[in-house]
Amino acid sequence: MITSVSADGLGLHYGRTRALDDVSLRLSPGVTGLLGPNGAGKTTLLRVLATALRADRGALTVLGHDPGTARGRQEARRRLGYLPQTPGFHPEFTAFEFVDYVAILKELTDRGARHREVRRVLEEVGLGEVRGRRIGKLSGGMRQRVALAAALVGDPGFLVLDEPTVGLDPEQRMRFRELIAGTGEGRTVLLSTHQTEDVAMLCHRVLVLARGAVRFDGTPEELTARADGRVWSSTERDPGARAGWRTGTGTFRNVGDPPDGAELLEPTLEDGYLLALDGAGAGVAA
Repeated sequence: MITSVSADGLGLHYGRTRALDDVSLRLSPGVTGLLGPNGAGKTTLLRVLATALRADRGALTVLGHDPGTARGRQEARRRLGYLPQTPGFHPEFTAFEFVDYVAILKELTDRGARHREVRRVLEEVGLGEVRGRRIGKLSGGMRQRVALAAALVGDPGFLVLDEPTVGLDPEQRMRFRELIAGTGEGRTVLLSTHQTEDVAMLCHRVLVLARGAVRFDGTPEELTARADGRVWSSTERDPGARAGWRTGTGTFRNVGDPPDGAELLEPTLEDGYLLALDGAGAGVAA
């Protein structure tokens, strides 16, 4: 069974706005992180890969199927799970009813088998005991788990997650990371996030997108290594730094090209990410 996703030269415009610019990538089993500033085109790319939006040009293969054809799109969607940034919950639905509704949309027509699948995914995300509770009464973290359970219906080979930890407190984020790590075993997961800690802890690979184009494609370690020798401490913000901020100790952490004799610091994934964006700007696409 094919579990990879392949894109070649994807391009998409909204009027005069270039949302995707010649994007090519290969996704394989495991968790791949997608980083980028607001307006970089991340959500647009996720929607294209999830077959919810068609690119203007380029080729896309999802789990061995061509979503450019009606048959290929239907087959890809049967094996695809998508968690959008703002899931459309009906607050009066119970967790079970919402996931069951999504299962119906995924063409699980046998009622008994469908209900077994709904119970399975709710148990997988730790919501088995509250499946009868209305979504409007659940915490933010639990609602995100409901959305993940819905995305897991049918045991998809490709899982697309758009900012799944946004708005969660540190404990909720930690628990959600555990769930995502588990879902990445044996399936292809693309995780879009602003949290570089999520990428460092979960992902075997990371993509950086800016102005609709891929600026980096490699491992988190390789992205961090881009900042080797380019992070330093000073008593004031260095005017020559690409980025700099005051730390809790009162000193400044600077990223860029250090002056001679600077006190170099150990780089982080965030430092490498900032340098990968250097010169790319913040982008203009949603």
